[in-house]
Amino acid sequence: MENTPITTDRLIIRRYEERDLDDLYEYLSDEEVVRFEPYSALSFEETKKNLEWRISSDEIFAIELKSTGKMIGNVFLGKRECETRELGYVLNKKFWKNGYAFEACISMCKNAFSNGTHRIEANCDPLNIASWNLLERLGFVREGHLRKDIYFRKDKNGNPIWKDTYIYSKLNEKQ
Repeated sequence: MENTPITTDRLIIRRYEERDLDDLYEYLSDEEVVRFEPYSALSFEETKKNLEWRISSDEIFAIELKSTGKMIGNVFLGKRECETRELGYVLNKKFWKNGYAFEACISMCKNAFSNGTHRIEANCDPLNIASWNLLERLGFVREGHLRKDIYFRKDKNGNPIWKDTYIYSKLNEKQ
C-alpha cells in the first residue's frame, strides 16, 4: 500500500498519524475490544508508545470514516515469506456490525493481490465467532484447527492459559 491511502465508499485506509491518539486509545483501552488480541487493554501512556510503532510500521493501517474523519480501527497486513501476507483487524466496538471491517479488509486484500501477493493468511480464536464469520464472508477458507497451540496470558499461578487457533487463507485467484 505504501503511503497512498485506499479509499472505499465509506472509509479511508491510511498510515497512522499523531492525531489518531485519542481514537486509538478509545478502542485499545477497551477490554471487550482486545479480548482476543495478544495484549491486554492499554493505558493512555501505553497507547502513546503503541501509536509510535504504528506510525513507523508499513504493515498496520488506520481505518478512518470518510464522513467524520474519526479513526475507528485498524487493519494489519503483515509481510510473510513466499509472497504471503497475514491479515488482522481490530475495530472500536461502537462501530461493530456495520460492515466496516469487511469493507476495509476486502479493499486491502484486493490491493495486496493486485500488487503480487500470492496468499493471505489469517489466524483467529475459535471463540471469536464474529472474526471467523468475517473471514469466511471475505472468501477465506479454514485450513486448520490448532489445539492449545498458543497463549497470551497466564493465570494467577503463572500457568499459561492455552488457546486454540483457526487458520484461514485466501489465494490470489489471478495467479
